Amino acid sequence: MSTTTTKLTLHEDWAVVILGSLIIILSLAGLLLPVPTFGWKTGADLTGTVLGLANLVKMLLQFVFVAIIGGIGAFITSKSVKNYALGFPLVYVVTILALVLAGSSQAKSLNLEAVIFSLVLGLLISNFIKLPEWLKSSLSTELFVKIGLVLLGTSVIFGDILKAGSLGLIQALLVVTSVWYFAFWVCKKLKVDDEIAMMISSAVSICGVSAAIATAGAIKGDSKKLSYVISMVLITAIPMMIFMPIIAHYFKFSEPVTGAWLGGSIDTTGAVVASGSLVGEVALKISTIVKFSQNVLLGLAAFAISIYWTYTKHPSAQDKDTKPTLKVIWERFPKFVLGFIGASLLFSFFLPPSAAATVKDSLKNLQGLWFALAFTSIGLETNFADLFNRNSKKPLYAFLIAQTFNIFITLVIALILF
Repeated sequence: MSTTTTKLTLHEDWAVVILGSLIIILSLAGLLLPVPTFGWKTGADLTGTVLGLANLVKMLLQFVFVAIIGGIGAFITSKSVKNYALGFPLVYVVTILALVLAGSSQAKSLNLEAVIFSLVLGLLISNFIKLPEWLKSSLSTELFVKIGLVLLGTSVIFGDILKAGSLGLIQALLVVTSVWYFAFWVCKKLKVDDEIAMMISSAVSICGVSAAIATAGAIKGDSKKLSYVISMVLITAIPMMIFMPIIAHYFKFSEPVTGAWLGGSIDTTGAVVASGSLVGEVALKISTIVKFSQNVLLGLAAFAISIYWTYTKHPSAQDKDTKPTLKVIWERFPKFVLGFIGASLLFSFFLPPSAAATVKDSLKNLQGLWFALAFTSIGLETNFADLFNRNSKKPLYAFLIAQTFNIFITLVIALILF
């Protein structure tokens, strides 16, 4: 018992800031990983180049580096390093397979990114093979995607954040308030219990998984209900991530409008990044910035929710531990955003262009790898069967109705502002 209480555990968001900064510092110090080749047209290209000895060595070096960084993350966040060491090779191999599939000329002609293959392969494995609990617990989805987001900051010029961020913040305020209240109203109409209603409303309107977790923390929600809401968020993000860029292309929306639409309506940060990358660099940057603008509101939302929950007639209102304080805002604030902004500041104002150009390719390659690893993990931890539970129909209907409203209202706001 004493060991548990004295053990230092670092919050995952702070761990991400440290690990992302470490990768950037090592790169600037000269530790530049060679970038593997995944593009191929013929079987000869595949066996001779992609699966050639020289390229496999590059993949191995990349594996060692990323495994060490992830292992440090597991250690400082008090996850089982042993389980991570056993599970990560599987995640990496599946991710490499996804990268190879995405590298084919056919996949490129269809504009299919590696993250989609990562997700599909992970889903196929998790839904047809019963994975052991230790493997599921070893997955570090949020850690992987947030490290990728910190690295994404190195390619986003800070002026873009200030320019799009003000519009993004206006959009975030409009979307979060309108969608949250609509989602909560729908949940009440369908007689969904208050805990799930609060989690669904926050997940749909703010930032998906992170918002659901923050809301569950603010109201001391049931972990099983939280798990179900997260499953809905992850599964509905898949078709949105794939089809919204196609719809935007069909209606010839501009990249800024498309990015704002994706960033404001898709619930998971990783899915926003993936869908934005399907459209283009501008859409990727705008979608990320808009999503960050919503993330920034997470602390304020958690604080407001905790006040509402505490001072209504819920049983937890009698518990002094749930009484909200101003610390809640800081505790719920997504700290990895600081890492993203710090990386952007560094590459925008403090590094000479020559130094930034030297590390650009290596960091962009690692950024893509972390995102692909995250989506493999999402696939491995998602089970479609959760959505077909008879007792889960009302929350599912409420979630889908609220998400549909979110898609349309966000598009209208994006068209007006961007």
